[in-house]
Amino acid sequence: MKEKTTPFVVRFIRLARLLFQVVSGILQSIVYPYCSRSTQQRMMKNWAKGMLKSLNITTYYTGSFPDRNHQRALLIANHVSWLDICTVMAVCPTQFVAKSEIRSWPVIGFLCRRVGTLFIERAKRSDTMRINQEIGNVLTTGERVCIFPEGGTSDGTQTLHFHASLLQSAVNTEAMLYPVAIRYLDAAGSLCSDAAYTNISLVASLRKILHQPRIEAVLNCNEPIYSAEKNRRELARLSEEAINLSLSQPAYHNESEKPSYLPNA
Repeated sequence: MKEKTTPFVVRFIRLARLLFQVVSGILQSIVYPYCSRSTQQRMMKNWAKGMLKSLNITTYYTGSFPDRNHQRALLIANHVSWLDICTVMAVCPTQFVAKSEIRSWPVIGFLCRRVGTLFIERAKRSDTMRINQEIGNVLTTGERVCIFPEGGTSDGTQTLHFHASLLQSAVNTEAMLYPVAIRYLDAAGSLCSDAAYTNISLVASLRKILHQPRIEAVLNCNEPIYSAEKNRRELARLSEEAINLSLSQPAYHNESEKPSYLPNA
């Protein structure tokens, strides 16, 4: 049986809406640094929802994500796609740690810089100490940070090895870790391989996503892990185990068991 795909007209409309949302993000980023923190978080959340909506991606989540009242909250997520940032932001606006190469990317690099993304030079081991200090500074001000400790993207069936180096910031600040499992499902409810950003260009990845009739992004925020009296390797292992356990279980068995729904995403 031939796999269902999205008609050309629909793909064109989605792409146009996506470009409109990107332009909107550029315009908003001009005033973003001058807004209050609550306004900034609202802007990030609404923009991320708009990006996902333009691609017909619906977001579901289970578990309790940290809110503004949670101090020193560090989100640890598996990395499947460039969509992950929008998917997390649509549920829980946060600052991200990204590889330094993204800083020079057209448009995306500009947006990342404007919203306060923390950049790390992965080729320099000496840069780890600096970025841990920066993460710690952000956490102690009460802001949330999200990192992808795999150092690359997987197909979403299970995680790659979690690197512990950036978790020293959690040890230093006694942060609370929130392991977040991310996966993408197609219209049939099966794992959506087209959403995975592995060994493919950004343009090719976008083309695959546009061809999908519908994608569901499912996030599961596991029980938080308190970092006190634990070292970074223990934290990495516990986070990796929690996320892999989530990924090994069904996202949901039927429509009635679907988790919380974000109607605007």
